[in-house]
Amino acid sequence: MGPIDFERPAEFLRAHLLRPFSVLADFFYPPACSVCGISTGGHRGLCAKCWSGIRFIERPYCEVLGIPFSHDLGVGILSAEAIANPPPFDRLRSAATHDHAVRDLVHGLKYRDRTDLAPMMAAWMLRASDGTVESCDALIPVPLHRSRMLARKFNQAAELARHMARLSDKPLLAATLMRVKRTSQQVGLGAKAREDNVRGAFAIAKGCENDIFGKRIVLVDDVYTTGATVAAASRTLRKAGATDITVLTFARALSEPI
Repeated sequence: MGPIDFERPAEFLRAHLLRPFSVLADFFYPPACSVCGISTGGHRGLCAKCWSGIRFIERPYCEVLGIPFSHDLGVGILSAEAIANPPPFDRLRSAATHDHAVRDLVHGLKYRDRTDLAPMMAAWMLRASDGTVESCDALIPVPLHRSRMLARKFNQAAELARHMARLSDKPLLAATLMRVKRTSQQVGLGAKAREDNVRGAFAIAKGCENDIFGKRIVLVDDVYTTGATVAAASRTLRKAGATDITVLTFARALSEPI
């Protein structure tokens, strides 16, 4: 063992004193792929097969909706959808397309209580945020209605936002935006039905108006599909005085680059 770095005792403890416990944990709970479960070299990782199936969303893409372009069309280019139907938020960023291993990760967190996946997913989102988390004033998760929160026990968007707040040292405002209308499940609904379903669904908690007014907000959710939910939430934030709104999701429904 080398000399102890007294300036960083926490790192020393993790690296040396806790190592036997880590070895013991690996013996009883060997590292496995977070998606398929086969043995891997480390915890919170993916095997080569699952990793190769992930389509990360990288530039070039629409500066507003984050839709990937098949060719680089220049700086600041917008998609036809962003021009024809400007969203109520300033930009959308997502880590990966919602298919294969990414879909399994989303379902694991959302439906199988795999909260252990949230730190890895949050790290991917932070990388995809295009600097917006670094420059924001606060992170706000898309909230669940209290009845759904009681049934599910946790909010997957809040879990992702919590870990991003920890990684970025940014404030997390988990109780500022409220879901005041009990809506139907969005899964299986068409675009118009989704929009109608979430109309008037959100409100700012009483006394929290100053959390939003004049602030740059990153609105966090797990998946972007038609955008109806985050659009409704963004309108509420905009009405409350948010000056800049970035929607940041782990995954988004997408076919092929345009």
